[in-house]
Amino acid sequence: MDPQSALDLLDWKRRIFELYRVIRTTSDPAAAWRSWCESRDDMFRTHPQSPVPADERAAFPGVPYFPYDPAFRTTADIERVEPQSFEIPTSGNETMRFTRFARCHFELEGTAHALSAYWLDAYGGGLFLSFRDATSGTTTYGAGRYLLDTVKGSDLGSVEGALVLDFNFAYNPSCSYDPRWVCPLAPPENRLDVPIEAGERVPPTN
Repeated sequence: MDPQSALDLLDWKRRIFELYRVIRTTSDPAAAWRSWCESRDDMFRTHPQSPVPADERAAFPGVPYFPYDPAFRTTADIERVEPQSFEIPTSGNETMRFTRFARCHFELEGTAHALSAYWLDAYGGGLFLSFRDATSGTTTYGAGRYLLDTVKGSDLGSVEGALVLDFNFAYNPSCSYDPRWVCPLAPPENRLDVPIEAGERVPPTN
């Protein structure tokens, strides 16, 4: 990575961390979501580290989302599990090593669900929570979406020890826009059998 690209990436991360800081401190989740959508559209169109290919940014129509639905905002109780390391497939040829350390138990519309929480084994680490659901491959990205990725700033916080899971903030990995990005994919055990019609939809095509 050349020096300018490194500085651009630093700026991108600063902006994402600040965006999620505001989300965590805003009392109106729907208002925070609208700000999140607007900020992402701006960054995708103008930032040098945008996942959108450079020659497509000027005409980029904006990130497509489902309408905000409070039914998809919940909190998860954390069940600690025996740590186990996995090589998780990516969109490229290599894998990334994560450690599964917890199960997140939550309800959506009265139905119980669970997703595994992973910790990135690289320097510094970070919580990683991705998923696939019944919309994957149709109205949403087939390889799954991210909900939390704290090493990159995507952190919705917690309430009284329970992890906030707001699927309205679910987003596609960068590789959904351009294959030059290499992204970890959702592990098979993090498949939800219900449709999560919240968050980012399939990327637009020109």
